[in-house]
Amino acid sequence: MKISDTKKLAAITAAFFITVTAFSGCSESASSSQTTNSVSQSAKSDIDASIAAEDIDVGYDEESSIGITFADGSAAIDGEGATAEGETVTISQAGTYILSGTATNGRIIVSADKTAEIKLIFNGVDITCADNAPLLVSKAKKVYIVLEDGTENVLTDSASYSLGEDDSNTDGAIFSKADLTINGSGTLTVNANYKHGIVSKDDLVITDGNINVTSASTAMEGKDSVKISGGTFNISAGTNGIKSTNAEASDKGFISVTGGSFTVVANNDAFEAETVLSMEGGSFDITTGGGSANASMKSDGTPNKNWQNDMGNGGGGPNGMGRPDDNGNGTGGKPPAMPTSDDTGLTIETAANRTTDSTDTTDNTSTSAKALKAGNEVNISGGEFKIDSADDSVHSNGNIVITGGNISVASGDNGMHADGNLTISDGTVDITKSYEGIEGSIVTIDGGTISVVASDDGINCAGGSDTGSTDRMGADQFSSQDGVELNINGGTITIDAEGDGLDSNGNFTMAGGTVYVCGPTNGGNGALDYNGTATVTGGTLIACGAVGMEEGFSDTSTQYSVLHDLGSTVSANEKLTITDSDGKEILSFTPKKTWQSVVFTSADLKEGETYTITAGSQSETVTIDGIVTSNSTGMSFGRGHGGGRGF
Repeated sequence: MKISDTKKLAAITAAFFITVTAFSGCSESASSSQTTNSVSQSAKSDIDASIAAEDIDVGYDEESSIGITFADGSAAIDGEGATAEGETVTISQAGTYILSGTATNGRIIVSADKTAEIKLIFNGVDITCADNAPLLVSKAKKVYIVLEDGTENVLTDSASYSLGEDDSNTDGAIFSKADLTINGSGTLTVNANYKHGIVSKDDLVITDGNINVTSASTAMEGKDSVKISGGTFNISAGTNGIKSTNAEASDKGFISVTGGSFTVVANNDAFEAETVLSMEGGSFDITTGGGSANASMKSDGTPNKNWQNDMGNGGGGPNGMGRPDDNGNGTGGKPPAMPTSDDTGLTIETAANRTTDSTDTTDNTSTSAKALKAGNEVNISGGEFKIDSADDSVHSNGNIVITGGNISVASGDNGMHADGNLTISDGTVDITKSYEGIEGSIVTIDGGTISVVASDDGINCAGGSDTGSTDRMGADQFSSQDGVELNINGGTITIDAEGDGLDSNGNFTMAGGTVYVCGPTNGGNGALDYNGTATVTGGTLIACGAVGMEEGFSDTSTQYSVLHDLGSTVSANEKLTITDSDGKEILSFTPKKTWQSVVFTSADLKEGETYTITAGSQSETVTIDGIVTSNSTGMSFGRGHGGGRGF
């Protein structure tokens, strides 16, 4: 087709929009209310996620293009710049090449000057190669693959390659040593039986297309970066779905997604960025490691040694994680048992647990099966996510920043885990299944709607990393940890936890927001648990759980709060109400489990006022005569019991 001025203008306009979008929010980080952690790593503001107009442009001049047609065991070339030997075509000059036809054992090799830009128009081409990559870019400045509208294009390799010294590192059905861009509205199917599907040793940019990749190893990789602004992706990966691996510079090794529709089934990580994973838009249906039914973490906090055997490209296993059924009920249960040794049989991959050799993309053996993963920062500002992961659903060895999006996850380990800071200021987070729901050294919630179901802690703030052993983040911590905080300043948070509802190994501060906690039924955990102080200056909280380890707020608070143990256990699904002396309802909540102890705070509570706590057939009164009012005799080391007891 002739080059279209309209398409050129549309591409320039779209590129401008993507550039603006990519840089908007670059300064977004944790709220000013958050204490800065010591983690010093690259963030979204360090990467260049812009996409050039040329990466979107699908126009070309058909008259000046070179036609290449595969048929009958040979390739016919109409023009200069390429040569053919049987079904193997070598392109040696810059230009536009239109590819069509079928090759049963053929290849396309791009070996041009390092300044050459080459556009490959896939116009109904089907290439199978028996012993190497169907498309190899060995030298060029940049290569564009344009998927012609309405066409089906297929590249297939075999389970083994015959490699020489010049191409010894080739390990993808599409393998490029130059920048690679894919666009156009046609369809590309890649059957990668050897290792990887689509590989660029520089930048991989995709702006459109219907792309289907089935790979023995990683489906798509851009060593320096992966930038995706559109397209429809169906990925089935033997190891990772989409990844970027450059660890040599803070502005490389990132993945940026601003649009597109993704269905990803991966045995290991779905999206893995060495530095930054930025998700600004798109729709995502992700399954890793066989899904949450094939949990990597058992409900007692010990790794499931057998889970990797049941991954099988989305096939779940019998060792799924549910709520613990051996922790006891009511007030006399025991806390969950913790691992007693590091002999767990499970190796959790770190973000850098791979070779950084510039010519090697081979996956190391790994049991990491996370959905969204980054070495430095996961930044989510938009998008619709449906995640079912055997391992953490969202994981960063540094920080996690969420400023938007709708995220629904079921996890066989943690819903969200950050070694550093985890900040949520907007969006919807719905964790329907997890071992621990939200975990980080400093967790700050400034806004959004958050719901968590956890077989251990709902929100856990602790120093260290998520190792799946006795070094597991926050395991058995009884002393306050420096640099560990839980800060709630806004949002609506609902927690259903079998362990602690809100757990900080340092301080807990609440200045706003609305929090509901359906806490533990065993006396070894509490609806609130902290090792420093718990200070409330604003917001509303009502947290129910068992008696034994219950805690209330500290007397350093400026808003009144109550910690109250009822005379007996309340049945599940009985409405709890707190009313004032005039019968006006101040707070209400319907816990899904049995409980006996409640912590509540509200700006409506006033000193000297008497309030009635009603749950089921029980009704008791409490008079506020101090900043903290409590009748609890729980074994929480006296924390949270400052101020008047008022009974």
